[in-house]
Order: sequence, then C-alpha cells, then structure tokens
Amino acid sequence: MNYAKIAVSEVTFWVDRPYDYAVPDSMADAIAPGMRVIVPFGRGNRKAEGIVLSVSDRSDYDAPKAITALLDEQSVLTPEQIRLALWMRERFFCTVYEAVKAILPAGLWFTGDGKRRASDKLAEYAALEISGEEALALAEQKSGRAKMQSAVLRLLATVGSAAVSDLRAMTGASRATINALAEEGALSFFHREVFRRPDYRRAERSDALPELTPEQQRAYDGLSALMSQGKAGGALLQGVTGSGKTVVYIHLIDRVLRAGRSVIMLVPEIALTPQMLETFSSYFGEQIAVLHSSLSVPERYDEWKRVRSGEARLVIGTRSAIFAPTQQLGLIIIDEEQEESYKSENAPRYHAKDVAKYRCAADGALLLLGSATPDVTSRYQAETGRYAYFVLPKRYNRMVLPEVRIVDMKRELRAGNGSSISSFLRNELEQNLDRGEQSILFLNRRGTAKLVSCVDCGYHFQCPNCSVHLTYHSGNRRLMCHVCGFSMPLADRCPDCGGTLKFSGDGTEKVETLLQELFPGVGVLRVDTDTVSAAGGHEPLFSRFRDENIPIMVGTQMVAKGLNFENVTLVGVLLADQSLYSGDYRAGERSFSLMTQVIGRSGRAQRKGRAIIQTFTPENPIIRFAAQQDYEAFYQREMEMRQMQRCPPFAQLVSLTVIGTDELEILRACQRIRDLLRHSLKGFERIDLLGPAPYPVVKAAGRYRYRLTLRGGEDAQVRAIVTKLLNYCNREREFRGISVYADRNPLE
Repeated sequence: MNYAKIAVSEVTFWVDRPYDYAVPDSMADAIAPGMRVIVPFGRGNRKAEGIVLSVSDRSDYDAPKAITALLDEQSVLTPEQIRLALWMRERFFCTVYEAVKAILPAGLWFTGDGKRRASDKLAEYAALEISGEEALALAEQKSGRAKMQSAVLRLLATVGSAAVSDLRAMTGASRATINALAEEGALSFFHREVFRRPDYRRAERSDALPELTPEQQRAYDGLSALMSQGKAGGALLQGVTGSGKTVVYIHLIDRVLRAGRSVIMLVPEIALTPQMLETFSSYFGEQIAVLHSSLSVPERYDEWKRVRSGEARLVIGTRSAIFAPTQQLGLIIIDEEQEESYKSENAPRYHAKDVAKYRCAADGALLLLGSATPDVTSRYQAETGRYAYFVLPKRYNRMVLPEVRIVDMKRELRAGNGSSISSFLRNELEQNLDRGEQSILFLNRRGTAKLVSCVDCGYHFQCPNCSVHLTYHSGNRRLMCHVCGFSMPLADRCPDCGGTLKFSGDGTEKVETLLQELFPGVGVLRVDTDTVSAAGGHEPLFSRFRDENIPIMVGTQMVAKGLNFENVTLVGVLLADQSLYSGDYRAGERSFSLMTQVIGRSGRAQRKGRAIIQTFTPENPIIRFAAQQDYEAFYQREMEMRQMQRCPPFAQLVSLTVIGTDELEILRACQRIRDLLRHSLKGFERIDLLGPAPYPVVKAAGRYRYRLTLRGGEDAQVRAIVTKLLNYCNREREFRGISVYADRNPLE
C-alpha cells in the first residue's frame, strides 16, 4: 500500500499541514507528486481538493482515509514548484494551497460543476496519405472535372499538412470536397492543439541588436561576467530616465536565450506591457510568452503551457509572471523594481522580489533589478555589496534631462488663481500647442472632486461602509467610494439643511474639464481607472495619444512610468504634496519616485524637455531633490531618516492585522495579542512592539482594521512566534468573528 502526503485546500493556516491519505490500488501506477486529488476531509468526510506533495510506502497513521479521485492525468506542479509552495508557507504566513493557487494559472482550476475553467483548443488538420509526387499527379487528373479537389491536392503537396479551415480559406473548397479526398484515401484527418495567443502590437523582426553606448557596454560586460560564474547572483542597474536600460536588457536576454536558458522579465503595470512587447518582439519573436491578469483565462492558460513545454523561453508579465514554469531559468529582470505593485495585497502576501531571489538561488540564475529611482533597500544592498552595482548616468540619445521649474501654488492663490493649473503651466501648455508638441499632466487622484460638503452646515458625504469621503464624478453625476465601490446619485442641495454644496479637491476628471475650458477645441485625453475600463485597456488610449498626436494627456500614475512618447516635451505634476504627508515611512520615497519618473517622460527624443512641479510646500527637500533629479541626495537623506526610525533596511517589519465588524472587540483583541507577544518576546533584544494603530482607512467595506507591528530582526524564531500566535488566534473562542493575519514589510 502506498501513502500520499497531501495539502488540503479547505484548511486554514492554523491547521495547515500535510495530511496522510492511502492511495487505492487502482491509482497506484497513476499518482505522482504535483497532481490534484479529491479527498474526504474532516469529521463529515466532506469532499475537498488537495495537492499531492509526496508518495511513499509508509504512513505516520494506522488507518488513513483513502483518496477518492484523481483530478489530473499528469503533475501540474514540478518538484521545484512544490518546494517553492512549502517555502512560501513559512515565509508569507499562508497555507500551502494558497501558495499553489498563486503558482498555477486560473485555467487549470475547476468551476462549481467540476469542469476546468479553460480546456485545450484543438484544430482539425488534413495530411496527405500519398507522396507529394502522387498528389501532384492526382491533381493533374482532377484539374478538369474536380478543380477544387485539384487545388487542395496541390496545396498539400507543397506543405504536407494544413488546418482544414486554412485549406478551405486558401482554396475555396467545401468541406464535402475535402471529405471526398479522404474517402479516396488521398488524405486523412487528425487534431492538433492550437494555442490562443494574446493580441499585441508586433514590430518587424530585426536581425541586429541595438547598438550599446560605452556606458551600456560596461554595464552589459559586468552583468555578463556575473552570469558566466554559473551561480546565483544579484545586481542593481540604476539608470536615469531614458538612459536605455531596456537596451541592456535586450542584450542580456539574447545572451541567455542563445545559451539555451530561459528569462523572466517583470514590469510593474499592465499598461507598460504593450510597449515592452512591441520592442522585444522585433528581436525575440515567438519565443515570447505574455502573462498578466488582463488576458482571458484561456489565453493565460495557453501561454503558461507554451512556457512549460519550452516553446516560449522569454516570459514578460506583471507580478504573477514570477511563477512561470520556465525550464533552465538563467535570468530574472525586475524593471522599475521600486514599484509597490510587486507586492501582493492578498494571501499569499508575497513580494515578487523575494520569490525571484528564491528562484534564482534554486536555479543558479542572475536577478537583475532595474530602476531610475531604486528602492532604498535595494540601493543599500548594492552599497553594502550584496548586489553588484551598475550605473547609467546619461540619457541614451545624449539628450539632457528635462529642465524642471517649481511653482508655488500659494502665490497663485494670492493672485486669485484657485484652479489646479498655474499661470506658468498654462503659458507653457500654450507654447507646446503652438509648436505642435505634446504634454502630459500627472495628478494621482481620479474623479471631479474629492470632497463634497455643505457651505452652510458643514455636512459632507461619507461612504456608509468605509471611513472615507465619497468622490464626485461629473460624468455620471454620482458620488463614489474608491475603497469599496459604493455609489449614489448627487443631490442638488445638502440633505441635512438644504444648503449649497461646495466641491473641493480636484481630480483628473475636473482637470480635463478645466483644460477644455482653457483651450477650447484642443484634444485632451484622460487616462485613469474610469477611462481605461471604458476603453477596454490602456493600449487603445496610449495608441490614440501617439498615433493621433493628441496635444494633452492628463492621468494618474498610469502615465508616470515606462512610457516613451517622442513628441512629449512638457510634463506637469499637479498637487505634488498629495502623497508626501500620508504618515507612511515610505511616503517620501514614493513621492520622489513618482515625480522623478513622470518628469522622465519629457524630452525623450530630439527635442529638449521641460517639467513643472506645482506645490504648496516648495521648500520641501523631497520636492527639491525630485526637481533636481538628484537620487543620491535623496538617498542619503532618506537613509538617515530610516536609521533613526529603525525602518527597512535597518530593521525588518512584521505586521499583525486584526479585522472585524465591531471596533471595540477589535481593540480588545489587539490588547490581548499585544500581551501575548510581549510574553513571547521576553529575552529578544532590539525587537520593538508597536501599536495597535488604525489603518490609514480604518474602516473598509464595513470592517475595522487595526495593526500591531514587530520591528527588528526577522528571523526563523520571530516567524515561529508569529505563526504560533496566528494559530492561537484562529483556534481560541475569544477571537471568534475576528480575522488575524501577518505580513512581512507591509506597504500600506
């Protein structure tokens, strides 16, 4: 009798462990690690899905239950992926099955009626059953009385086999005509799998790689030398915006592919994928596979299969592409590595960089982090020698960086201008319009007005489910919550006193309207969550901006990174103060990165670029560093602050978030957790226990959220204490109705 250790899908973190199950004799020859099964679980023996972790001839139990059914004909997880899932459980405080769900594509999972969400697509093919010479001779015989049959035979004599649909399209033959040839024995039918490929803009194939500048050549040579060592390594490539980091990537990828190994390249947002794909397709063609959440389930499933089979060896995608089942992984590139989108907000709460480090260590691959504004932790690791460090200090085409002007919006107010567009920015926009050049305005807030209030009684509209104000959207005259999605129509007067309503805090929708009033008849394109959803994605909007030469684009952070528009010579940053004072220790870094990145969209071709930062605090050092595009000065100041605060990279953070519908019960639970942690951490030096503290948005979708934070060493002992605490909170009755989860170095 064989036994399988199985991770079960329906368990919570506190009871998650490998469970022993007996393998029926009928399955003994078919079962293997990495297959999914159905097993009876719990006292009621309810059906549960599981993943086989290992198979052996021994069990720790006398009479384990038996597996009910096999769900897969072959393993869907490799042994390496099983080890990855087990590592994720320990590292990110998730269940093994939550990790498996992140690793496998959605198309492999099942619907409620037991069917796979994506099935294999098969196309019918016709192939000759006679030689090409015989087919041509038969075609000649039929050329008079059966011209369509003759055309089919001539085509197949050339290609050997073809899809039936292609045969009909290319020759005009009917299905009956093709069937008649099969009845004669001239051809036969078979089925072949067809991959559903995502549609993206492909460039013409180029045989020559782009030429490297001397700075790029030095970076490439150093990185190439690291890969030649044949062991895992890490490197940071820091280059100013427009320095040509992508060119270095292309040369490195070409080297790895020619060596027969695979590459994963991550980008932070789906919006950046189309431009990246268009560029890379000219050099790597059909070797590319695309993985991101905007693909249909069947497309994502088929791209995953192409990677697993080895047909595609260059994977380009967003965060989840880090789990692509590549063969002989040689290189992982994380572009714009400082971006927060690489961190998952749901279980498993992994960071793509952590998973990338694990995979590179397992496969002896190189991890390359690229950015104009690196995460300060990555920069510190490069400074201390944990990463190799390479710099591209100049723009690729020798163009100078944009000239940046800071505009004090307090002066604009005193001059009677209360709008979001300063007089200086308006004049610069007019100059760009006269020259036929394009402009980008960045404001990281969508909608028309952030706050709608009554001028008489002070009433303001707040979400009934969340502790945030409702944002007004003039397009549909509705108030909307950007946290839970609640919406309601806007009343004409105050619902409390009937007074007049006041609109405060401009968003992208309001700025779009203002621009149309300032420049009548001038095209303005808005890019935010609302317009992207309506357009069916980012690419149609960006293509319109480029191809139609629309004069002005206004958008949220979707327009801030990675985009390359040759005719953009002016960038305006509206309300630069918005993200500076959020209370998060990363606020300064986040603001500096966003401003620097969006400034870098200007002047990327032959024309000199300009940028304008509008702010109410022009003396703020973060804004001045961004205007000077001085990362080193920002980094030195930020490291001083981090060291004083004992924040990463000088200490690790582990947060425990407590969620529930009763705020008083949540606070009591936090007090109890704090007492338990204090007791467990006795004897640990340099570990601080902070909180409980409310989230920035304490109430979201009807649930209150508070957090305690462990600040200090993040080692196996601390993880064990947190795991034990999570098990306790999930098991004890005093925490009934309350959810508790842990997160390493949270970003919120």
